[in-house]
Amino acid sequence: MPSHNQVQHGIRANLLQMLQQLVQVFLVGLTIGMTRTVVPGLAETEFGLAKQAFLSLSLFVVIFGLVKAAINLLAGHMSDQYGRRRLLIAGWLFAIPVPLLIFYAQSWWWIIWAMVFLGINQGLCWSMALNSKLDLAHAHQKGLVNGFNEFSGYAAVGIAGWATAALAEHYGPREAILGFGLIVIGLGLLLALWKVVDTRPWARLHQQNHQDTLKEATSPKTLPFKTMMIFASLKQPQLVALNQAGLVEKFIDALVWIFMPVYLLNQAQSLVQASAIIAIYGVVWGASQLITGPLSDQWGRRGLIVGGFWLCAFASLGFVWVETPLAWSMLAAMMGFGMAMLYPTLGAAVADVSEPKSRAGILGIYRFWRDFGYAIGALLMGGIAFYTESVIWPFYFVGTMMLLSGLWVFIALKKPPYTATSS
Repeated sequence: MPSHNQVQHGIRANLLQMLQQLVQVFLVGLTIGMTRTVVPGLAETEFGLAKQAFLSLSLFVVIFGLVKAAINLLAGHMSDQYGRRRLLIAGWLFAIPVPLLIFYAQSWWWIIWAMVFLGINQGLCWSMALNSKLDLAHAHQKGLVNGFNEFSGYAAVGIAGWATAALAEHYGPREAILGFGLIVIGLGLLLALWKVVDTRPWARLHQQNHQDTLKEATSPKTLPFKTMMIFASLKQPQLVALNQAGLVEKFIDALVWIFMPVYLLNQAQSLVQASAIIAIYGVVWGASQLITGPLSDQWGRRGLIVGGFWLCAFASLGFVWVETPLAWSMLAAMMGFGMAMLYPTLGAAVADVSEPKSRAGILGIYRFWRDFGYAIGALLMGGIAFYTESVIWPFYFVGTMMLLSGLWVFIALKKPPYTATSS
């Protein structure tokens, strides 16, 4: 545990630990990314799901979203009790069964169980890596920190999706996930045990500085979970808008995870070709956040959030109207850049209206609604695809929802409520 004199805020002052946390979220991104293209491909070839079994195909993302959302809801409060580092280590331990279940799977239900463990891993590890970086940084660096965090994580998602597809071509899909997954999870656990420190002392210093400088609080005065949940989900207009935006933006990611691979494979693209197109989405999303995260600190959150939603909407609507790998790649890049505009900015905007003492809890509530979007989006898209007997209509549905969600944010954030203070 660092002494009081060693606890200083700022990226530069905590650079080595910041880099360790970025490596952690990169490895977490690799862990989920390995399931992105190969697992939907396994649905028909290994488990006999017919091409029209859209609800069954969507179920693995529904379960993942429900589990991750629930863990996100608890992770903020648990981290205050048990520490960020302990939950990070626990998250890696829960990841170990994922590649094993997929490798030995006898039915699609084994994949569903793998998604339960993956949801726990992602909810704990991703949340702790982000909260730790926010603890270490200055308050006015939240957008930059979110940008670097999401760059590291989602670039890894894209890289892992392509890498496991390429490995699957040579060694088989199950073998690819087993080898890749155990190496990544083992490295993440090892670094969490040996290199990561707990950042609660930095969080306490944030709260002390906040109490010294704050004139008027804009989030709940009390810390009980029920109070924060009601406040963030129903009462505070900006947080309500941001929470619904987080939920709806996951529709895009669920679309890319479930239906984009199926659509591209139906268009006579190979697994590697489809993975390359989907990887463009993830890599552009990740890399662009190095720009959009810091820009949100300078330009404000509203324009980037709304612009990102509408850019994703047009890319989703147009994806099924084009017919060439180049056009699909360009639209995947557009979708990725739109996500880069809105994704770190939403997290930073939520942090803006949260006191340091309740920030982890408020962010946990936001991440609950955000990742609940996986479940809601996958369920709705699966139902739409089932009743229309087409993978095209989910693209139209997601595009429409992104347009409407962006409009809600545009209206709700007309009067910026942001109260970020330096510390």
